[in-house]
Amino acid sequence: MKHSISDRLFSIIIAAVLALIAIVTFFPFYYVLVVSFTEPSEYLSKPFILFPRQWSFQSYEYLLTTKSFVRALSNSAFLATVGTACSLVVTAALAYPLSRRRMRGRRKIMMMILFTILFGPGMIPSYMLVRDIGLINSIWSLIIPALASGWNVILMRGFFDSIPTELEESAAMDGCNDLSIWFRIIIPLSLPSLAAFGLFYAVGYWNQFFSAILYLNQPEKWPIQVFLQNMLITATNSELNSDVYAQPPPSETLKMAAVIIATVPILAVYPFLQKHFAKGAMVGSVKG
Repeated sequence: MKHSISDRLFSIIIAAVLALIAIVTFFPFYYVLVVSFTEPSEYLSKPFILFPRQWSFQSYEYLLTTKSFVRALSNSAFLATVGTACSLVVTAALAYPLSRRRMRGRRKIMMMILFTILFGPGMIPSYMLVRDIGLINSIWSLIIPALASGWNVILMRGFFDSIPTELEESAAMDGCNDLSIWFRIIIPLSLPSLAAFGLFYAVGYWNQFFSAILYLNQPEKWPIQVFLQNMLITATNSELNSDVYAQPPPSETLKMAAVIIATVPILAVYPFLQKHFAKGAMVGSVKG
């Protein structure tokens, strides 16, 4: 099929516009990466750098030898691992019985879960609840209130609906109880969906920011996102004291390096979950 000149011209214009948008979108990330690897002396001598003449890891080495930064990084790692594991257990344990018709009152429970999706409690009631249960200034204040997402529970319930009940019946005939069926049959069959939801939860916990500002008063318990925000709005990085380096690199190179370090861990998770993500992300969307 031949295309007219106007069609070709239109395709060229669309391709050029999309390429321009891609460049504009990618450039900030490129600039942050370049500045983070720039030699401090070169950065101080040039107002704008697109490609450094000499690459340096000094900013990264300085940050990773700073107790406050490493502590914030470990706090976020704790949230992303422990929080994700707890959320997956609670979500799967809640979604599975709701997918079985023999459970009494499951429709009422589903309506309550749906209500939490449509109507949020707001900042002040959430703070009062966390305060009354004694979680203020505790790292668990970022995990327990966010253990389960109503939307994820509904989606995982749809996935459990697609598992044939005959598998459970045959396992029950072999002497398995409900808990054994859940661990030995349901969970192994649910690995794609658990990988997808685990990625969603991990990203959410790693990016904890607003809740950490509300509930955590001590800087020692801040996750990396709050620490990075405080670092970016501060003109100097006096709170960063390395145990190895006496003279810190320029504050801008430290900030750029901190942004990269805060971004890379979550990006590194995607390749390992990619084979499960496409299948798991569609759980509950198609039935029949």
